[in-house]
Amino acid sequence: MAASNTSDGELQPARFDYAEIVVVRHGETEFNATGKIQGHLEVGLNDKGRLDSAAVAERLSKEPKISAVYSSDLRRALDTAGIIATSCGGLEVIKDPALRERHSGDLQGIVRRDAATINPEAHKASVSHSKDQEIPGGGESINQLSKRCTSCLQRIGDKHRGERVVVVTHGGVMRALHNRAYPHELAKKLLQICYALTRQLFKCWGNLTYDRECCCCLPTIPVSSASQVVNYVTHFLCHTTKTGESVIVLAWLQLTRCSVI
Repeated sequence: MAASNTSDGELQPARFDYAEIVVVRHGETEFNATGKIQGHLEVGLNDKGRLDSAAVAERLSKEPKISAVYSSDLRRALDTAGIIATSCGGLEVIKDPALRERHSGDLQGIVRRDAATINPEAHKASVSHSKDQEIPGGGESINQLSKRCTSCLQRIGDKHRGERVVVVTHGGVMRALHNRAYPHELAKKLLQICYALTRQLFKCWGNLTYDRECCCCLPTIPVSSASQVVNYVTHFLCHTTKTGESVIVLAWLQLTRCSVI
């Protein structure tokens, strides 16, 4: 996607026939740092999470114009989205509960490594290979999560054709979207590996083609440390309209840190 300068020097994206959506995982919380399962619990960002969010916000502020910022209505996502929205022209954050993390039922608030001991029934349900298995205590199944988050992204894409928007959400949502496009690939890779940017366009869910002109122009961000880097995981995804046109491109920006191997 080519960009052009306006008369006042502002960088503007060229018009295109799809919505370009940058999907950002929220910054780190104390629950993340201590390994607790968050689900729908309200937990704010810790100091590291705020710093990482500011780093992403600064980077996005240098990109062609962001038209809108959407966010899960959970505090950790809203805090991240607010930092980004402020840096991208003072936009209002649009809250959408469909972007929430997977509800983890009775496992919420439990340290993940202790879940099998504390609540074996809920833990067994959470790791079940059945995508229709709900977690006891009001928890969602994988299919329930996938349906709500993919439908939400499609609504956003339909509304913002020809625009670039930011969506701040959660790791579970990103895994669900990843699995929608890569059903035979382990989604945990999305959260563990640093990728250099690849510009990929999906004509439909899971159907990959390459288009270096019309995809997101987010380059790899320079690293300041040899041992710790901001993990900007990049993938692209879109869905097809009834007329067969591509309307969504997604670029993942992951706000966790990982060791360089």
